[in-house]
Amino acid sequence: MKKLLSLIAVTCVMSMGLPAVAQAAGAEADCAAKSAEKKLAGAAKASFEKKCIRESTPAPSAACEKSAADKKLAGAAKASHIKKCSADEKAAAAPAAAAPAAKPMAAASAKK
Repeated sequence: MKKLLSLIAVTCVMSMGLPAVAQAAGAEADCAAKSAEKKLAGAAKASFEKKCIRESTPAPSAACEKSAADKKLAGAAKASHIKKCSADEKAAAAPAAAAPAAKPMAAASAKK
């Protein structure tokens, strides 16, 4: 039984995705630094950091929200769909940003 619970726990952690955890850790560090800069303590510090972290996470795109609404998704299914949709949008945007940098290198190698 313990092995089964351990396996389930590991699976849950792996499914969360490391980039999201790293981004959240970076936001927490930034917000902690801001609260220290403002010399906040106690409940004021906790409230400030919670609000700061919430505001630093990007909102899902309107297209992903509309797609989830069109499919009539709710709860965990909606959250999963929006997460995947946002990741797909980022992946599609990344090669487009890298493509202009590749073209000058191709032209330089053609001149040789």
